[in-house]
Amino acid sequence: MKKLFLIIGAPGSGKTTDAQLINERHPHKVAHYSTGDLLRAEVASGSERGKIIDGFISNGNLVPLDIVISTVVGAIQNSPKDVILIDGFPRSEDQMMALNAHLEKTSDVKLVNVIEVKVSQEVARDRVLGRARGADDNEEVFNNRMKVYTAPLSVIQSFYTKKSLLHVINGERTIEEIVNDMDNFIQSKI
Repeated sequence: MKKLFLIIGAPGSGKTTDAQLINERHPHKVAHYSTGDLLRAEVASGSERGKIIDGFISNGNLVPLDIVISTVVGAIQNSPKDVILIDGFPRSEDQMMALNAHLEKTSDVKLVNVIEVKVSQEVARDRVLGRARGADDNEEVFNNRMKVYTAPLSVIQSFYTKKSLLHVINGERTIEEIVNDMDNFIQSKI
């Protein structure tokens, strides 16, 4: 049975970097997929689906539910590893409920935990605008991305807390401290 960990956090919280570093520590047993990277790869392919995705991402908006769910579920199903980290998901109540419905119908994947990398909006803004790695790393798009992230956050936190699945990590420490904390937590659950 595959063990799934979802990693959520504000833009700039470091969730993708954290998951990548954990994956590098355990390359033979941990797979990492960034929802954003999976969607950007589709955009880069130049496909029709990629053009649709790009229209949403470039403005900091959520990609349509069916596209995101099929992308995430496809990554889980095709993963060669039994421990899977997916960062940047879920980002809406609809995404959370659609994944939950999918997981209830399957016996080969278990959601072990949802890890929230918590940072203040100020820290998130400084990190995103400081890295400026793409056209979507500007003040206006950042503000929209934060609004999109925070709007459903309390519902997502409440849902996973009721299921005893939410684990919060302080994302305002050194990368080494955060990764060690997250890695130790994940290893304790597998």
